[in-house]
Amino acid sequence: MELYNSLISSTLDMLKSKKQKSWDYNPRKSWKDLGVAELILQSEAAYELGATGLGSANYVCVTSNSELVNKDQVILCGPDLDKIKKNNPFARIVLIRGGMLDGDDDEVYQALKNIEFSKYHVYPDGYMVRMSPESHREQIRVGKKAIKQGINFEAIGNRYIAEYKKDANVINVTVIFITDPDFDYATLTDNAKKTDKLTSTLCHIMEGLPTDCTVCQLKDICDEVEGMKELHFGVGDKGTNEHH
Repeated sequence: MELYNSLISSTLDMLKSKKQKSWDYNPRKSWKDLGVAELILQSEAAYELGATGLGSANYVCVTSNSELVNKDQVILCGPDLDKIKKNNPFARIVLIRGGMLDGDDDEVYQALKNIEFSKYHVYPDGYMVRMSPESHREQIRVGKKAIKQGINFEAIGNRYIAEYKKDANVINVTVIFITDPDFDYATLTDNAKKTDKLTSTLCHIMEGLPTDCTVCQLKDICDEVEGMKELHFGVGDKGTNEHH
């Protein structure tokens, strides 16, 4: 599964020029998970990340390429949670190396969806997550109490990695948090939109789109992404449509 490789490379290239911290995955350092969504009132919050009017992006990219993703780690670009004092831009990007992603097309698609849904099963104590799939944003409300208890991105990242690694198809996970106010959040948002478009296109292909490029509404994405057209025709050949 190499459809997302260019987006992974783009993301990693953007980080190269920025100062960052990284931690190897340590499940013993995972932040407490409540198991259910928590409501943090405005009066209980220290600040919000990715608040309205500030940069925000969220996306997940999966690959089978061990050169792009080869370890379980947390990366932070920008100040940690204890250093932030007011509302701040925010992005969370997850890069995953998966196994068994070159088999039956339907199985590959279902594996990708299962991996994607893992993000909805993480509920860190004192860290309220609100996602907007339509705008590709992720907004975080951090509780004052959690700040006093020492909440940090290493612990939050470990919690996300632990959840993703429950999936048997997941080999390695890199969780990237970005809080640098000067980061290019507009480009991150574009990457998030492209990721979503790729996943949506894959979904439509699995549902049996026509393989006549002159009438297909997804021709642009097939032309842009290496491997998508081959996948499209490969799936289409299974159905009643003819390859023109």
